[in-house]
Amino acid sequence: MLKIWHQSLTSIEHVPAYRDAVIGHIQKVARPDVEVVLHGMASETYPSDYPGHFITYSYLQNLHKEQFIRNALIAESAGYDCMFIGTIPDVGLLEARALVDIPVIGYGQASFHIASMLGDRIGIVNFLEPLADQLRSNAERYGLGGKLGPIVQTSIGFYDVLAGFENPQPVIDSFIASAEEAIALGADVIVPGEGPLNVFLAAHGISRIGDVPVVDSFAAGIKMCESLTDLKVNSGVTMTRKGFFNAKPPEEAVKKLRAFYNQESEIHAGLDYGLSVKAGINI
Repeated sequence: MLKIWHQSLTSIEHVPAYRDAVIGHIQKVARPDVEVVLHGMASETYPSDYPGHFITYSYLQNLHKEQFIRNALIAESAGYDCMFIGTIPDVGLLEARALVDIPVIGYGQASFHIASMLGDRIGIVNFLEPLADQLRSNAERYGLGGKLGPIVQTSIGFYDVLAGFENPQPVIDSFIASAEEAIALGADVIVPGEGPLNVFLAAHGISRIGDVPVVDSFAAGIKMCESLTDLKVNSGVTMTRKGFFNAKPPEEAVKKLRAFYNQESEIHAGLDYGLSVKAGINI
């Protein structure tokens, strides 16, 4: 059994429509031997169940980044095979990869690379406009800056997507209009910005706009988790440890400094409060 720690940027246990859609999607796309355990942000992180503008400022997002880094350490300590950072800005991806030896996959990086194999000009349909700068910066870091084209903002937001699980047509219409705008600006493959919109679209069978594919970013991340874990187990292929961003720091230094900054509790206890989802099993 391959076990994946999924980390959301939402307090996923407080948004049952999204949580249930994620569960259904995992059961559809993950291999039968895969268990995905859903984890949300700590309930006291946000004043509501969705971060909104609490992640659209660099400093605030960097504060939240610590939960992703801490949970990567917990995941490795608890015996997980892989971690999936299920949010398009890939919060904490570089830092987590430098600290753990299990594969860590980012929603954004996985979907951008899959998109680059499906088309030549990537368009993003997003509902958090301030993240556009970060997404472009990330694409450059992934070597795909030259393939990233228009980033178009939808007229809908997170709560509109949630409402769409009961009344889908307004969300579908808004997404298609924004995707068509991106296509008119040169995009020939579309990445949905953020997990809730992606999972909604997948649940309603939206995989193309005319000739243009729409990437299932959540599935891309899960499949990348499966692939990199298989490569590690079967071929011994693991993360580079060369260079400033990738070198793994000495464990004693990590423990000492995390303790100083009050970030060391819970890790080695292997505490895990996630919701387990196994492919092919209804829960």
